[in-house]
Amino acid sequence: MKKPIPTIRDVAAAAGVSTATVSKFVNGAQRFSPGVEATITRVIADLGYRSNPLAASMITGRTRSIGLSVLDVANPHFTSVVKGANRVAQEHGYTLLLVDTEENPDRERPLLEALSRRVDGMIVISRIPESEMDWMVALEKPMVFFGHLAGHDIPWVAGDDHRGACMLTRHLVALGHRRIAYLGFSKSRRDEERLAGIRECLSAHGLPLTVHDAGAPSALEGERVCSSIMLGSEPPDALICYNDLMALGFMKAAQTLGFCLPADISVAGFDNIQFGAYTSPPLTTVDLQSERLGAAAMEQLIGQIEGKPAPAFSMIEPQLILRGSTASRNPRSV
Repeated sequence: MKKPIPTIRDVAAAAGVSTATVSKFVNGAQRFSPGVEATITRVIADLGYRSNPLAASMITGRTRSIGLSVLDVANPHFTSVVKGANRVAQEHGYTLLLVDTEENPDRERPLLEALSRRVDGMIVISRIPESEMDWMVALEKPMVFFGHLAGHDIPWVAGDDHRGACMLTRHLVALGHRRIAYLGFSKSRRDEERLAGIRECLSAHGLPLTVHDAGAPSALEGERVCSSIMLGSEPPDALICYNDLMALGFMKAAQTLGFCLPADISVAGFDNIQFGAYTSPPLTTVDLQSERLGAAAMEQLIGQIEGKPAPAFSMIEPQLILRGSTASRNPRSV
């Protein structure tokens, strides 16, 4: 016959205390004398009692859950962010609840408002302009924003997109490229920082920049715009893409059109997704430390929730990953 599952009443009876005392002790709502706590602890171990997390949250007001909103869970960059955040959450005894807004700004507010009612805090990755974010502050929920903020008192964590873009552009210029183009995604606030870094470097060398704007940060979009870029009157000899997915789509289409990479055009991206190392040629990219960003955001948020000192912001340094998709073109000293 199956042994019955012990209840809080069983623990209280065996320990000689009230059920309210056991509940408050188990859920950390109140301390008791060392003797009482030792007795309750021993009885819980002897009986194999397990507390009800839902009941605990009703008493303490804490769910031990943290919400994370991402823009597209199919994007390997966000998968890495989730991996880093989840690892830290588990180390601290929290459960991660994931929301995918599917690159749809209209979905963000209702999903985040609903999520805020189920968690102790949130990490938010959003396309919503900062000028329209007052409602996030009004949620009065511990929060860390993913990306630089200038006008709101919300802690944030970000990769240094500007610096990463400068590093990548400097590399292309050093290889001898003079007709450099950028395939961006203007709906992202990170696009502005990357574009500024590219312009700054090219301006220092007296070089122009051609900018193309994509409709989505996807491989399919990179593939779609390739012909208009490469079959124009003055195709670039190097292309920087907003992210690796767009770069991989562009490379596939360029090779289908008969272009040889990197002999005809050097291509590079951002994010250092794992698939970029296995393409032909493998993709040069800026590693913005996606997994580290997720971990840093979670550490920052848990600090807020638990009342520990936490930084107002964290900036993660990028790394330039050089691979075969970029090569020399009449190089000279720069």
